[in-house]
Amino acid sequence: MPPVDLVDLSALVMPDRFIPAPEVAEWIENAFLYDDAPLHNPDHRHLMDAHIGVLWTNCHNTRNMRVVLGQAELMPPMAMGKWARARACQQIEEWFESMPDFLITLSAPAAAGMDDASFCALVEHELYHCAQNEDEYGMPKFKQDGSPSFGIRGHDVEEFVGVVARYGAGAAGVTAMVDAAQRAPLVGAASIAGVCGTCLRLAA
Repeated sequence: MPPVDLVDLSALVMPDRFIPAPEVAEWIENAFLYDDAPLHNPDHRHLMDAHIGVLWTNCHNTRNMRVVLGQAELMPPMAMGKWARARACQQIEEWFESMPDFLITLSAPAAAGMDDASFCALVEHELYHCAQNEDEYGMPKFKQDGSPSFGIRGHDVEEFVGVVARYGAGAAGVTAMVDAAQRAPLVGAASIAGVCGTCLRLAA
């Protein structure tokens, strides 16, 4: 559960705050990443070698007139001036004791109102953005020091809709996705009343 002081909306004006959530990062490992995890997802196997930092925030965020509930970012931050970047890097390293590979930010007020399945779906959505880059042969890419080369993965579902409508799921290469959609969910029904900041940023 998010910190109570980030969820209490009774005050007319609340300062925007960001609070490290190491307990959520630990829960992510125990719930999704380990082979014996209760909600283990092999799609996230590459993240066993990743340092994932998680933040709670009460900062209201909208993009393209949609409320953002979660966002995954590749670290260290890049798109800013030299001093702003150095300041951001210092803050992030102080929060997590070192620079994480990915930073996942979650809306505390939104998470507090979610059922378990919806919160799991939100977190896994952000985890799907956290990818390991691939080389020209489609194999996992590594840096010169042997560590994984990470990147942010976009979602490509939208571009397949027109192809499926015209030629069928097989032609679009999404037969497995269509089959999965027609089956009952493995974990449980979930509803995320919002969108992902990473998706909106990639689409911009």
